Amino acid sequence: MMMRMKDPDLAYLFRNAFPNTLDTTVRWHIDGQSKKAPKYTTGRDVGKWQGAQSFIVTGDIDAEWLRDSTNQLAQYQKLAAKDPAIHSLILGAVNTQAEYVIEAPYCNAFQPPRPSMLDPNYNGMQDHVHPAYEPNFVFECKYEIDSLANFLSLANQFYENTKSMEFLTSRWFLALDRVLHVLESQSESTFSPRDGQYQHNEYTFRRQATSGTETLNLGGIGNPLNSGTGLIRSAFRPSDDASTFGYFIPGNAMMAVELNRTAQMLKESKASVDKNLLKDLMARSQKITEGIYTHGTVQHKVFGEVFAFEVDGYGSAALMDDANIPSLLALPLLGFVDKDDQIYQNTRKMILSQQGNPYYLTGPTFHGIGGPHIGVENAWPMSLLVQAMTSHDPKEIMDCIDTVKNVSSLGLINESVNVLRGSDYTRSWFAWANSVFAQTILGLAESSPQLIFRDKFGPYKLDWDGK
Repeated sequence: MMMRMKDPDLAYLFRNAFPNTLDTTVRWHIDGQSKKAPKYTTGRDVGKWQGAQSFIVTGDIDAEWLRDSTNQLAQYQKLAAKDPAIHSLILGAVNTQAEYVIEAPYCNAFQPPRPSMLDPNYNGMQDHVHPAYEPNFVFECKYEIDSLANFLSLANQFYENTKSMEFLTSRWFLALDRVLHVLESQSESTFSPRDGQYQHNEYTFRRQATSGTETLNLGGIGNPLNSGTGLIRSAFRPSDDASTFGYFIPGNAMMAVELNRTAQMLKESKASVDKNLLKDLMARSQKITEGIYTHGTVQHKVFGEVFAFEVDGYGSAALMDDANIPSLLALPLLGFVDKDDQIYQNTRKMILSQQGNPYYLTGPTFHGIGGPHIGVENAWPMSLLVQAMTSHDPKEIMDCIDTVKNVSSLGLINESVNVLRGSDYTRSWFAWANSVFAQTILGLAESSPQLIFRDKFGPYKLDWDGK
């Protein structure tokens, strides 16, 4: 791969980014055969921590995010069918995520699995969360719909590339049941559609913090949401910032896609599954999709019909985008729309402009989409990589790639970069961003090799032995 690339600096960056997850973030792995976790033999714990298990940390924070770990492993999924070590690692990641979701389905980040014997870490925050969780098991418990969508996505990607059914255990199906329970609970409105009275939400979150994006208002429930939308509440965004309006559209879009993919995967695998489960998965997917087009689109006076970032079902909408995935910019990558979809193209123009997106940031050394998580001077390289992957324009693609390359002075991709001072960045070790970069380059190598390869080389598809 590297010998084909015409830009040695880009090749160097890819060489560092592609293996970063494997090199630095696999804290614990057992294959379930030569190395096994102790068996649980009683009650609901039968099968717990059995089979392959993998604990994948996010980078400089020694905890596993469901979203991050799914994305960190994505560029290796195509290798899983033929490389036994990669197969075992990703299978282990699916199994470990299932255990996390079973015990704490509302939580986003987790401690090392108990059988690993690794010491837990604590985030130092004073959080008051319902449902309660065990701090030795959970690192942080911000309910984000995309965390659960990423749990489904990891398994769907693994099956798509391997056709393996090893993960379809009683534990995985129990985790799926937990996901569906959360979706059912979080589809409820703030006020009862029957009598208009306030109805308590199963999930609440309060944190003692100096930033409003770190906690939910109104005593931990967030702003009111209307009934009858078909959408699912997400208390927090994939940036771990609190939602303004709880119907987070990119997260709902990803969930709609992954519910349908899960149904198709279970049907194709011929696993022993109740047909009612398949119908339920597809019906939920369709209902969310209809909800997005009914309540999640807005007529913009400049850009036309666009997807909103968040809505509340009452008519309020947040028109913006955030760099973290799932995002509006990433909707085609999620599989929700085609790149050429007109509403998406209108939305893309809006969110890639300062006129349409308050978090599209520009400066003399860097530009891109940022978000409230870091502030109004830092854009995220990840946003430029998503922009490249959702573009047909060779110049736009290479401008995005070169801009990221030029601020990656450490040979890896940072979380965010100050648009005024390119040497000012956050998180020198952020494996998710490195994986997105690797996925971008591999995608270009396969579909547009002329952009990054020397003239004599044609398309390149990643082979299991890396050739």
